[in-house]
Amino acid sequence: MTTLTVETPAGPIDALLAVPNGEGPWPGVVIIHDAIGYGPDNEAISERVAAAGYLALTPNLYSRGGRARCITRVMRDLLTQRGRALDDILAARDHLRTHPQCTGAIGIAGFCMGGQFALVLGPKGFGASAPFYGTPLPRHLDDTLDASCPIVASFGRRDPMGIGAPDRLRRITDAKNIPADIKVYPEAGHSFANQLPGQSFLRIAGFGYNEAATADAWTRVFAFFDQHLTAKAN
Repeated sequence: MTTLTVETPAGPIDALLAVPNGEGPWPGVVIIHDAIGYGPDNEAISERVAAAGYLALTPNLYSRGGRARCITRVMRDLLTQRGRALDDILAARDHLRTHPQCTGAIGIAGFCMGGQFALVLGPKGFGASAPFYGTPLPRHLDDTLDASCPIVASFGRRDPMGIGAPDRLRRITDAKNIPADIKVYPEAGHSFANQLPGQSFLRIAGFGYNEAATADAWTRVFAFFDQHLTAKAN
């Protein structure tokens, strides 16, 4: 795991990079952290993605200013679907694309807030998008997903913010003929693939880590990425 600097239109930000073992080149995946930010949980996620054969780059969307101010700004950018946060993610995409060990095929994966960004940016030069419980779904999703890349989405039925989200996303992808794999895990809630502190409290609130759902979701994601990133890069 390496911490590096990514140049963006608003100045440099830090990012985590995980590189697969062996010899490349490999497809890349931009990973978007949840509202808590990137830390040990995102390091584990990056290592999982790299172990599956992908360059994994996680930009720190909270690189500028105090944490509270950063959260407010990033959430505003997500709501309006424009601003520095989106520019930062696209800069991470471009950084991977120019990496000497990258095939040029880039996917995007995100969690909670990051899952929403993964949906919003699906049409912006990515080969596949993997939103994990990107709920509530972004505004104006029907227009947002015009010309989107293929989507592999994972939801927890116990997610209090995700009521109706899988069906709505499925209707839109079907109507727009977007290749999609959308699955709901009955025993899982929000943040089921993030190992966050305070698990007992989180489960009461409809959140919490679920190992079985996490394992199955990543199996689907990597199969989907193999189809839409690896195969097209060869």
